Amino acid sequence: MNRQNVIEYIKAEFGVSEEHLWMSYPDYIVFRNGRNKKWFAVVMDVEKQKLGLDGTDRVDVINLKCDPMFIGSLRLNNGYLPAYHMSKDKWISVLLDGTVPENEIKDLIHFSYELIDKKR
Repeated sequence: MNRQNVIEYIKAEFGVSEEHLWMSYPDYIVFRNGRNKKWFAVVMDVEKQKLGLDGTDRVDVINLKCDPMFIGSLRLNNGYLPAYHMSKDKWISVLLDGTVPENEIKDLIHFSYELIDKKR
């Protein structure tokens, strides 16, 4: 699943719009819950070395809210990284380069949305 697929999926599935909050990072996109306005997904392009990966080129990732009990085991798999620029205890970064299967990414997006929408 690539960046554009993720963006289109989130918009269609949750009926939310993308937000570009930072002028200096125009490719960073935030998605919020429509009811409580909490973030549940952040799509970014980040230098690989900032993620602890080899290389200086950029790679697309999605940051998702995650239950702390699952983060450690997810990070044992390829494509899952400590959350970039977020709480590493409650968020996880997922590569959008085909490493992680589409169904896993979709499941994690839904899980993230549910975590921030507990009062629903």
